[in-house]
Amino acid sequence: MSLDGKEPPVNDSPPISLQTALEECMEALDLFLNNKFTESLDKLRPRFKESMYHALIYATILEMQAMMTFEHEDIVNAGSTMKSAQEVCQRFRKKSTVVGSITGLVNKSSGDAFTEEEIHAEACYAECLLQRAALTFLQDENMVSFIKGGMKVRNSYMIYRELHSFIQANNFPKGPNHIHLEGGVSLGIGAFNLTLSLFPARILKLLEFAGFSGDKEYGLTQLQEGATSLNLRSMLCALLLLCYYTFLTFILGTGEGEVADAEKLLKPFLLRYPRGAIFLFFAGRTEEIKGNIDEAVELFEEGCKAQQAWKQFHHMCYWELMWCHTYKRVWKMAYFFADLLSKESRWSKAMYVYMKAAYLSMLPRDEARPFGDNEVELFRQVPSFKQKIAGKSPPTEKFAIRKARRYKASNPVRLPVPVLEMMYMWNGFTMIRKRPELTAGMMETLLEAERTLQEAPVNEYTVDDRSVILLLKGLCLKNQGHTEAAEECFSQVCKSEKKIRYDHYLVPNAMLELSLLYIDVGRKEGAIKLLHRAKNNYKEYSMESRTQFRIHAALSKLKANDVDEVTEL
Repeated sequence: MSLDGKEPPVNDSPPISLQTALEECMEALDLFLNNKFTESLDKLRPRFKESMYHALIYATILEMQAMMTFEHEDIVNAGSTMKSAQEVCQRFRKKSTVVGSITGLVNKSSGDAFTEEEIHAEACYAECLLQRAALTFLQDENMVSFIKGGMKVRNSYMIYRELHSFIQANNFPKGPNHIHLEGGVSLGIGAFNLTLSLFPARILKLLEFAGFSGDKEYGLTQLQEGATSLNLRSMLCALLLLCYYTFLTFILGTGEGEVADAEKLLKPFLLRYPRGAIFLFFAGRTEEIKGNIDEAVELFEEGCKAQQAWKQFHHMCYWELMWCHTYKRVWKMAYFFADLLSKESRWSKAMYVYMKAAYLSMLPRDEARPFGDNEVELFRQVPSFKQKIAGKSPPTEKFAIRKARRYKASNPVRLPVPVLEMMYMWNGFTMIRKRPELTAGMMETLLEAERTLQEAPVNEYTVDDRSVILLLKGLCLKNQGHTEAAEECFSQVCKSEKKIRYDHYLVPNAMLELSLLYIDVGRKEGAIKLLHRAKNNYKEYSMESRTQFRIHAALSKLKANDVDEVTEL
């Protein structure tokens, strides 16, 4: 049975042509983007077991749903559906096909060459492998399954690479549906190049991608080509680009979201699907990046109203609404969305409960708490909601659990600014840099926390708490253009290295922030030294992989700038 609860029926009608299959799947995607999710699946279901494109798109939609519900059963069922889709694609592949043989075949006699259907089957097969790998990383807790997922990724990568060479060959025959084939190859080549370019070398080695590297600009170009031509994969290419422009550049990068590119990409989709929940969500995110928080709130709320069938879309909007209210320091409204997420979403209950407690702890002690909640009790509950993905707890959950530990004590030492500290982990201070009044508000909160800390008796957490405040003050001062004062804050954190007892992430992150400050003012040599120190001298601290990604992004940025300067000369 499929994830949506309906068994695909056996279809006795004659097989449909490749062109008709593509047309029907385009119609199904059109329904999907207009929030008609059930109708979209209904259109695909009858030919799910006989048409490779019906099978792939049907399974893709269910996988998107499963990844948003995060229910184990849904993820397993989606994996099974994608496996069935892969088997359908296999039936259409050339029988002699093995990875590495595709480019050789193009030079053989026409009798040995691929038919149009067979070459499309290669692209669909590679896509199934890639999507199954994504699910494998989520659904199993043992390392064997994790490695199996890595092998699927590798096989998919090899097929896409060969396909790309194949369709670039001068004598490649372009069939009537070539634009859809090109879109499929652009998706695969673009996704791999962009993704691999983000990974530091040591993480690539863990994923058995040693020797492979991604070209970010080439990946972006390929995805851009796929997103802007009218083909079956244009939506997936666009979604990948939007995720990169509006999320990955912040969370795993140096916080310079490509807003203009995101808006340009979104424009035709918003014109065609003005009520499309997915595109309203990304439109909200672009406004948020620009610092237009009220406009972002309006778009996220509109995205929630646009459809009721998939509540998971609402959860994505709730998460962003929580942060929007955080930036404005409306703690109770932010708490409200964290509470909604803790009740409705399975993505990370430990994180949501931690955030509920964090928002309550920002309120004055004598102020009434919503629903009679108590932050100390909530902090104590956080570890009980721990979950595992691919055998490991998500880093943000580990961080939340570590921070909540101090509340185990009968008379706990309060965290000074837990909301702002978590906001830093999601690179939220870059979101408010264009809004001086929001940065000023954050600075006010930090100065108040600093005064409270100075008045409190010294304890085992004092140096750590002071260093957290200094790091965040440095970010606010940087936003305000006070470069020297920001540098002093980051330097003070680094000087406290030997006295910090628990929050060991602070020093490498202070070095990272100081290096980004140096890049801004043209002190490249100092920035490179700091980045290498942060990269090589610190291990096993909270959110390490995220920091390493950001260090890699900063070094890549410096390298790209050097190339640009040489080119200009």
